[in-house]
Amino acid sequence: MKKIIQTNKAPQAIGPYSQAIEINGSLFVSGQIPVDPATGNVVKEDIIEQTHQVLKNLSSILSAAGYSMSDVVKTTCMLSDMANFAAMNSVYAEYFTSEYPARSTFQVVALPKGVLVEIDAIAMKG
Repeated sequence: MKKIIQTNKAPQAIGPYSQAIEINGSLFVSGQIPVDPATGNVVKEDIIEQTHQVLKNLSSILSAAGYSMSDVVKTTCMLSDMANFAAMNSVYAEYFTSEYPARSTFQVVALPKGVLVEIDAIAMKG
């Protein structure tokens, strides 16, 4: 059975999608951008701060569904500039410290609200 995951501890969807969907022990988390859920504003125009906010948002959604960062099996990272890869990667390593998930990273032409990074995730129990 499909379950919609919604929390106020992460930014609200800015389009016709859910923060996450859980089905058959798997959680599919929509791409998170660096919006502070308390203010609704994008955090500083710095890749380090933006990556921290993205991963905090991702963690909040995982938690709302009863998952944790250690349950993440796959992420997709989208960067507006691949020159930010090393800085994004250093922050990412603070949130995923062992048994790293599989990952794809791409440079994209643009991201919503002009942000520098967006990350989505798939998590599984067991």
